Amino acid sequence: MKTPAATALALVFASMFAMVGTPSIAQVTPSSAGDTTVQRPAGGWTYSGVSDDPAKVSYAYPSNLIDRGGQRGRTLIEGRLKQRGTDRRTPTLVVNGNAMPLYSGDDGSYSRPYAFGPGSNGIEVRDAEGRTIKHVQFYEANRSKTTARVRIILAWDDPQAELDLHVITPDGGHAFWGDPILANGGGLDVDSVDGAGPEMFSMTAPMAGAYHVYVNYWGNFGASGYHFDEKTRKRDVISARITLVFDENTPAERRETFSVPMRKIGDLTLVRSFMRG
Repeated sequence: MKTPAATALALVFASMFAMVGTPSIAQVTPSSAGDTTVQRPAGGWTYSGVSDDPAKVSYAYPSNLIDRGGQRGRTLIEGRLKQRGTDRRTPTLVVNGNAMPLYSGDDGSYSRPYAFGPGSNGIEVRDAEGRTIKHVQFYEANRSKTTARVRIILAWDDPQAELDLHVITPDGGHAFWGDPILANGGGLDVDSVDGAGPEMFSMTAPMAGAYHVYVNYWGNFGASGYHFDEKTRKRDVISARITLVFDENTPAERRETFSVPMRKIGDLTLVRSFMRG
């Protein structure tokens, strides 16, 4: 619930925006359909909560089959890839140093969810050769968005496969698609149900003890919904990329990245156990 102070602050910033122009989070029209764009978030300074429309429910590309409800506040990274002709190799989206495959529609449009924290954030689109073709940097000034002291990100390289992130916390909490928001304050900010991720666990005040990170190859999906037909996936072996980020966006930031092969539906792999003091 918004407090009177927060409402007053929002009005102050809204007045500022009225004087200086549209806030940077607003969608920008691409200059040319042939260019690679990041339509939003836009570069520069932004204050989420003033310019966002909390009533708008957006969906990633391709459309989500499930609305997770409690995760409606996630931010979409939206844009368009330059038409690549016969080159169907998959480009890469890098968000705050975290890389994931970037799949798009027939017209080149893409939309991937992410949970941004306060401070400086970077978005980069790289081609199949690893060259940067678009870069956007923006500063999130809303300090009510707390910094994730533990963030775990899962992405994978088959858009028809559905992989799930599972995190066990020291008090026995189990964050996964069936219970995304934990009573201890941790949970899944992003649970992609539309292929290739990301799925993301965040905790702003991690408790002391042992954490366990698992990845499960749950199944596949297509136009008719979820199914368990092994033959429909794009790759014989799916590569899951799991990144652990500790004390994000602070001088003490540390990260670890793991690649895990997923060979068949039902695979459940312990990726990493770690301790927080």
